Amino acid sequence: MSQPILVTGGAGFIGSHTCKLLAAAGWLPVTYDNLSTGHRSHVKWGPLEVGDIADAARLDEVMARHRPVAVIHFAASAYVGEGNVNPAKYYANNVCGSLSLLNAMRRNEIDQIVFSSSCATYGMKQQPLIDEDHPQQPINTYGFTKLVVEHMLRDYQRAYGLRSIALRYFNAAGADPDGDLRENHDPETHLIPLVLAAGLGTRPPVTVLGRDYNTPDGTCIRDYVHVTDIARAHVAALPVLAGQSGMRVYNLATGRGYSVQDIIDRSGVVLGRKVPYIDAPRRLGDPDILVADGKRAFDELGWKPEFSDLDRILSTAAASMTSNALQAEFELA
Repeated sequence: MSQPILVTGGAGFIGSHTCKLLAAAGWLPVTYDNLSTGHRSHVKWGPLEVGDIADAARLDEVMARHRPVAVIHFAASAYVGEGNVNPAKYYANNVCGSLSLLNAMRRNEIDQIVFSSSCATYGMKQQPLIDEDHPQQPINTYGFTKLVVEHMLRDYQRAYGLRSIALRYFNAAGADPDGDLRENHDPETHLIPLVLAAGLGTRPPVTVLGRDYNTPDGTCIRDYVHVTDIARAHVAALPVLAGQSGMRVYNLATGRGYSVQDIIDRSGVVLGRKVPYIDAPRRLGDPDILVADGKRAFDELGWKPEFSDLDRILSTAAASMTSNALQAEFELA
């Protein structure tokens, strides 16, 4: 019988992709989601339990029913701009919600968790490639809340013996290559779906937030990782977690960076049409460059990106956004 894994936020973008791969690997993903941003239709590979991570009684009920052997924790508010203007929401959901979850795990004697952290914990880049020992000096509320949870995990390990892995991933992008899942945020703030939608004519021209960054073309540079690769890392973390004590952190990254203008230009090639865009001032809290070293994940988790070349990211994302009649245009070789 498949062992259950409780996946908070499992109806969301990365969570649902992870549930698909958990099921393929022989686990039973139990999605726990309040459906505020997740989608019921994305829960296809295991049961859905509707609930909020702040609801201690509901967490206890679900944990007692399913007896998960571990938790994968995605549930969080995750818009950088929103976090800067509404920090109360981010501290409540990301910090207090995570504390509620950790305490429920203690009450129910679950001592393993994989935490969805973020490159936003690093802040401004201080070395060519960001490794896991890079200083963590977040410059936005979202990144700081993720860093607080990492500290919570360390404290819970020291005091209560919690075993944890924090995955600090860079820009999640792309979509399920099989077409079972797609990116579906409301509002949509991620660059690649906004660029592709502008190119397809289903959204207005994409807004380039800043051309005064310290980069070759003046637009900020990011390390893009295919969502399937990120999901694969969460699955790979489980057997490692079971055999370790303490807390470990891993970057999920390709070591390659692309600027906003690179994404616009390459999307135009993939779509076979020019992507319209307009320029606007930069957004508060955005570093110039975030590109990382993922060697530790390769060495210890056996993980490396397999779907994260830029054309594959753009092609899978484009296929998920087009009608059935157009999907063949973006079929991958």
